[in-house]
Amino acid sequence: MSIKVTAAEEWRHGWAIVLTAAAGLSFLSVVMSGVGTFIAPLSAEFGWSRATLTMGMAIAGSVVLLLSPVAGTMVDRFGPRSLALPGVIIMTLATAAFGLANGSVVQWVFLWMFYALAHVSMMMSIWTGAVAGAFDKGRGLALGMTLAGSAVAQTVIPSLSTWLIDIVGWRHAYMYLGFGWGSITFLLCWLFLHNVRGPSKRESKATAARGADLDGLSIAQAWRDPGLWRIAISTLLLMLLTMGLAVHQIPIMTESGISRETAALLAGISGIAGMAGNVVTGALMDRYRANWVGGITLGIMALTFALLLDGIRTPVLIFIAIMINGYSAGTKLQICGYLTSRYGGLKNYGAIFGFMGSLIAIGGALGPFLAGLAYDLTGSYNLFVIVGMVGCFVAGLLILTLPRCPEWKSVPAKRRDEDRVALLEDVP
Repeated sequence: MSIKVTAAEEWRHGWAIVLTAAAGLSFLSVVMSGVGTFIAPLSAEFGWSRATLTMGMAIAGSVVLLLSPVAGTMVDRFGPRSLALPGVIIMTLATAAFGLANGSVVQWVFLWMFYALAHVSMMMSIWTGAVAGAFDKGRGLALGMTLAGSAVAQTVIPSLSTWLIDIVGWRHAYMYLGFGWGSITFLLCWLFLHNVRGPSKRESKATAARGADLDGLSIAQAWRDPGLWRIAISTLLLMLLTMGLAVHQIPIMTESGISRETAALLAGISGIAGMAGNVVTGALMDRYRANWVGGITLGIMALTFALLLDGIRTPVLIFIAIMINGYSAGTKLQICGYLTSRYGGLKNYGAIFGFMGSLIAIGGALGPFLAGLAYDLTGSYNLFVIVGMVGCFVAGLLILTLPRCPEWKSVPAKRRDEDRVALLEDVP
């Protein structure tokens, strides 16, 4: 008898997996979300330049670029739980270790290298892979709720870290953020996160060879797949442009006459818009063609850049642009993860999304630099804004015009649904 799992059934059994994955992604975003709040106290104590204080982002991006595909392959082989538990411990120690900075630039570089390795050890494909393996009918919304974890960190951490710095100092602030957020994340992983791949006792309920029987492309097929390449190029373009805007949005606003306090408030509100974007976009992708929803959502980002052009932008239009940016930009990784799972399947999802992670790292590292370079060369952000307007339109069009995603047939529907039921029943 075939077992059909509905979206409601998936959510009834799998909500804890989504909660855990969201916590994992939020913890992954803690350090980067709080970088700006630690600049002033570290600069005051050590006399470091802004370049020295922020060079860790480039270090982390370089390490992630190199190691993401390897880490993704490990997710496919060992399963999310096997990597998440030690990864959370390493990230906890790496976050707290920043509190040990002593003014040595060499030590500062090593602290960031340690953080970069910790970042890879609990990379995004662990959390999105766990959710994609537990959800099919409701995968879009589930991934949206998962990625909202990053938006929560981006919204909460600046205020929380500022408060901690004022109360206990920057050293203890790093330690509280590491051990506090890390302990909650570890507990959730211990209770609710189970392996979809790799050897485990729980797998025997579904199939002893589940990892080998998952639907999807081989690595060689993925390299040749035009749909995955279009997703990759679109993601790289969007990361370059939206990360450049994210870092430089406050200077863009202040140069238009908006106070720094108001600009910071708008930046925080955009994080809330990002959470809304994750949820709404996820629900729409479950109901309609995912590439249509994704293409339109990402293409709208072009309007954000258009509203920020010199001679056009006003305080009201800037507010609209920042809200659109928050809503759409918050969905780019969600759309990439969802479409990767649909067009590449789950058989080698970790490895394929690991490659996407390398592109994400490139975009995150180069985007702010290129935006700043455009400003230095021209004396304004107008060149960057024009490129952003065209680039976002192209990125959205690449997704919008994708063909229908494959209907994977390598595992019979009956067996696939039974496997998913067995997996979900492992969650209390």
